[in-house]
Amino acid sequence: MVTQRQAGTILLVEDEAELGKVIVREVEAAGYAVLHARDGSEALRRFAQHAPDLVILDWMLPGMDGIEVLRRLRQNSAVPVLMLTARAEEVDRVIGLEVGADDYLTKPFGTRELIARVRALLRRHERLEELLAADRTQGASVLRVGPVELDPESHQAHLDRRPLDLTRTEFGLLHLLQRNRGRAFSRDYLHEAVWGESSVAGDRSVDNAVLRLRKKLGAYGDRVETVWGVGYRLRHRD
Repeated sequence: MVTQRQAGTILLVEDEAELGKVIVREVEAAGYAVLHARDGSEALRRFAQHAPDLVILDWMLPGMDGIEVLRRLRQNSAVPVLMLTARAEEVDRVIGLEVGADDYLTKPFGTRELIARVRALLRRHERLEELLAADRTQGASVLRVGPVELDPESHQAHLDRRPLDLTRTEFGLLHLLQRNRGRAFSRDYLHEAVWGESSVAGDRSVDNAVLRLRKKLGAYGDRVETVWGVGYRLRHRD
């Protein structure tokens, strides 16, 4: 039986026995409780039973692969997901991010980097929860701007009354822009507010998230404007 620790509970989905042991040991040493699933079906069962705070998910699994596990998780959960993959091609990373991964780590990797990624994702998640909680306190239960409707309480989004599939960071980014439409935000500010950490030189997380967001918003996507020399804003009106 896994005991909940203050730092949170992490579900590890990894079929390689030795690598799994190393990850479990290091993550537990960092102060987290760990649930270890060795295939996709077991992962989904454990997720439903324990509602972990974060999932470390291997791409290559026996039977149901990591991408399918991720798709099923995203049907009803915005839990942070860190994907592990031996696939270094950019197209593979893009697939994982578009399906809903929050971050990825290419094998082989160092355990210190793994723990750093885990902590960063959990900080980002906590920051987004604080932002959404602040919105609820202010009474902004549902935010409608044009054809887009965001409900921070249920974490659901709709475009032209149809469900809009957004990752946690995409939702947080769009929600921030919609609440402050017409205001330009720097990339550093957006990274701090939505990702929950300071950006580093060369980090393209905000730009990549905006590109994905524009694509998902379709014809409405061009309202997320680039403000040259500053960052991004949501156009106040047509």
